[in-house]
Amino acid sequence: MSIEERLAELGITLPEPASPVAAYVPTVEAGGLLHISGQISFAEDGNLITGRLGENMNLERGTAAARRCGIMLLAQMQAALGSLDRVERVVKLGVFVNSDPSFTDQPKVANGASELMQEVFGEAGRHARSAVGVAALPLGVAVEVDAIVAVKP
Repeated sequence: MSIEERLAELGITLPEPASPVAAYVPTVEAGGLLHISGQISFAEDGNLITGRLGENMNLERGTAAARRCGIMLLAQMQAALGSLDRVERVVKLGVFVNSDPSFTDQPKVANGASELMQEVFGEAGRHARSAVGVAALPLGVAVEVDAIVAVKP
């Protein structure tokens, strides 16, 4: 089964990849790795998912926001590689969570993106990860996720 068929089976439709809003490019492929710039949390309707975990956003909404970041990562992979079947392995995710200082469940929020990668790519979706709480994220979004992916030629 192709990855595109797997997405259809999961009921996932990829959005248009987000364009950069500053002086960077969305992806760089070098040395067999695709480096994907941080993707912020967009809802299915295209609106930003904003908020701060532990202040005005709960864990469930934060996890859903991380999953939406993961979906945008997939869209960036598709755009850069032409086919998600070129993904050999998701190597690492970096997850940044807009958090109140008392909030300590960043790893649980990050599971939204991590579990998506495993659903889509199976064993090749299992990856190393960091999950970090931050005082603020661009545009007030709840979550931002970047990635490093090993790719087939």
